[in-house]
Amino acid sequence: MNAVRTEKMHNHCRDSIHAVHKIGTIIVGTQFIVSTEGGISLYQELINTLSKTEVLLEERMANHTSFRIGGPADLFCAVNSKEDLKKILGYTKEKQIPLLIVGNGSNLLVSDKGFRGIVLKLGEAFSSLSVEGSSIIAGAAVDLRRLCRFALENSLTGMEWAYGIPGTLAGAVFMNAGAYGGEFSQILESTTYWEEDFAEKEISNQEHDFSYRTSVFQKEKKNAIILSAKVKLSQGNPAEIEAKMKDYMERRITKQPLNLPSAGSVFRRPENAYVGQMVEELGLKGFSIGGAQVSEKHAGFIVNTGKASCEDVKHLIQYIQRKVEEQYGIKLKTEVREVGE
Repeated sequence: MNAVRTEKMHNHCRDSIHAVHKIGTIIVGTQFIVSTEGGISLYQELINTLSKTEVLLEERMANHTSFRIGGPADLFCAVNSKEDLKKILGYTKEKQIPLLIVGNGSNLLVSDKGFRGIVLKLGEAFSSLSVEGSSIIAGAAVDLRRLCRFALENSLTGMEWAYGIPGTLAGAVFMNAGAYGGEFSQILESTTYWEEDFAEKEISNQEHDFSYRTSVFQKEKKNAIILSAKVKLSQGNPAEIEAKMKDYMERRITKQPLNLPSAGSVFRRPENAYVGQMVEELGLKGFSIGGAQVSEKHAGFIVNTGKASCEDVKHLIQYIQRKVEEQYGIKLKTEVREVGE
């Protein structure tokens, strides 16, 4: 079974892959993803060789980010086997094609022009869960809410604070995700990953070089591919675990704008200050630029009110940074990752 093929047309319909000239030319560096000169394109090559991957052409990244913002990716690959993952990574390395790996897209702000290259998302094959003593081994693509529920099902306590974080395990390790005083650095036992040569390796907690919202995977191992991780928990009372999870979720619902698209907290927390408090004191709650708005519920969030563009959000971020620095002398750094053209 070959990869699923999906092509997005601009002005013409076509019956076969051979009429690619009708959808134009997409260039990545010096490589053609879609060739107008005959012969086989990278797109066709991937379609022909990937057995468990959905390949989407010019897929809008707005469909894959919690902000609901982002232009088209040249190619979007939803990968469902390690074999296919190796092939895609091999193509990108050999042909020097930019690669972006995404999870739930909950911490991304993608350009309105999209991403020139291949966007890769790990599928169900990377979503396994198992228990080993009081630890859970989870695949990179496991949703954190699912992971928390799995811990509850197995009477394991220690990560209730993560319930409701809209990300995947890999993203949580990458960012050292945290909330309500908890961080992944506190519970992570080890991470299994691929080096660039596909050698599978494992590192302990101490080797992650964790700090606030960062890890070794943003630094020395930025080209590594996280495959799975083990979190160390402890035996607990299911009723108490569930009560804590419900409490944290109720806090989120009460204080955060979960009814509108956002990327969570936009700014990193500065020392001895709270971003939401400063922004609110500046009278910016509800302030908008285009379709991007400072949340009326939590001033540390920027929400998409319906038609926000990436540029709207970027301009609003810059405006807030300028006002905060003028008033408080603090330079706010963003927590959200900006990608694309």
